[in-house]
Amino acid sequence: MKSPTWEIVVGIESHTQLLTKSKIFSGASTAFGAAPNTQASAVDIALPGVLPVLNKAAVELAIRFGLAVGGSISRRSIFARKNYFYPDLPKGYQISQYELPIVTGGELAIELPGGGKTIRLTRAHLEEDAGKSLHELSGSHAVLGQGMTGIDLNRAGTPLLEIVTEPDLRGAQEAVSYARALHALVRWIGICDGNMQEGSFRCDANVSVRKIGDDKLGTRCEIKNLNSFRFMEQAIEFEARRQIELIQDGKSVAQETRLYDSERDETRAMRSKEDAQDYRYFPDPDLLPLVISEQDIERVRAAMPELPTVRFKRFTDALALPASTAKVLIGDRELADYFEQASRQAKPEVVRQTANWIAGSTSARLNNSGMGIAQSPVSPAQLRGLMERIVDGTISGKIAKEVDDAMWAGEGDADTIIEQRGLKQISDSGAIEKMVDEVLAANVKQVADYRAGKEKAFNSLVGQVMQRSQCKANPAQVNEILRRKLKAS
Repeated sequence: MKSPTWEIVVGIESHTQLLTKSKIFSGASTAFGAAPNTQASAVDIALPGVLPVLNKAAVELAIRFGLAVGGSISRRSIFARKNYFYPDLPKGYQISQYELPIVTGGELAIELPGGGKTIRLTRAHLEEDAGKSLHELSGSHAVLGQGMTGIDLNRAGTPLLEIVTEPDLRGAQEAVSYARALHALVRWIGICDGNMQEGSFRCDANVSVRKIGDDKLGTRCEIKNLNSFRFMEQAIEFEARRQIELIQDGKSVAQETRLYDSERDETRAMRSKEDAQDYRYFPDPDLLPLVISEQDIERVRAAMPELPTVRFKRFTDALALPASTAKVLIGDRELADYFEQASRQAKPEVVRQTANWIAGSTSARLNNSGMGIAQSPVSPAQLRGLMERIVDGTISGKIAKEVDDAMWAGEGDADTIIEQRGLKQISDSGAIEKMVDEVLAANVKQVADYRAGKEKAFNSLVGQVMQRSQCKANPAQVNEILRRKLKAS
């Protein structure tokens, strides 16, 4: 929503599940989908006397994120106990980081309709996930009885990187743009699979409103566990309207945690919002300070993939791709890799044709089928063969779509399909001239219309020549011969 008098201020806290095989303080598996409580070790369920041991891989992934956003990697950080009591938190506290997080600062650029914007990051800290309360139990879980709640501790101890922004976002659209950009980045650098349905990427939105021109921030409410971009936008829009209406009615906004009900499209109070002192943070006595050396950081830096901003510049500068095409290609690292494999050491015109095809036809196919490029039945080498046949004039762009359909259906490479179906483009100027003459003789009125200045008549004549050739005539030659004959006669 946009208002001439009110400004919506948003900060985002994103919980990113790190791609480790085991949990952050135990050796239990992090694999999704296991039967309840089959992946909860003695450490995860807090049996007396157990001690946590930090997962080195989780630390390296956090360093990777810090490097990607230009943050400061703390050479010494501390784990703390965040004390609160929930049924799915066996210890009665969560191991997190508070005063000394592993990453401070950094920034992330986002795309907006009116241009770009840079969002400042406050911090990124390591912590463990809690378990999960299972309501409305069914199937094999129904043995607990109607209306009962079960606790699944499989998620307890799963490594998270919580990424916190400054209150730089203005409104729901900016918040969603940021969340999408962060989601793309953590997937690109390989620290999270980004699966929002499985809870691998979850966002909390801190929303407040203030009169335009005011410097002081309003009272914020935190909307918890937004697991889709659409729900995030709807929740922020509703919450902003709710707060504005309260203030206009002379009431005050209470600082609280709220949940979004997607069926009713509303937020509702969950609990009063805790401040840091309510959690009684103190350093965890079972964990030593986390010390990171320069060698640790350089080792992670050396293994970093090329960042999307760097690849975008290379695509636009070295390969001379249009910015709009390059943006599509870097929207997904696997898609960008696919393009590079398909166009490696190719002629410039083949590179451009390949980029345009992937950004257009291939991306549309993937979106319509709900697939990723990794599931494409057309290999980079096969696509390269198709692009070369377009560029060298063997087939037209229209025929190429038919060949692409056949390749997706598993009929082989482009050359095989072109040969078997007899799709080779007609480039014989004599044969094309004959077809043009036949079309001109049969369409005297359209010839007259063209000479009277009606360009649409020319397009109609081209279409008839292409139809007569069963779309096999070289379009460039058809245009050239047709214009020459229309001028000459």
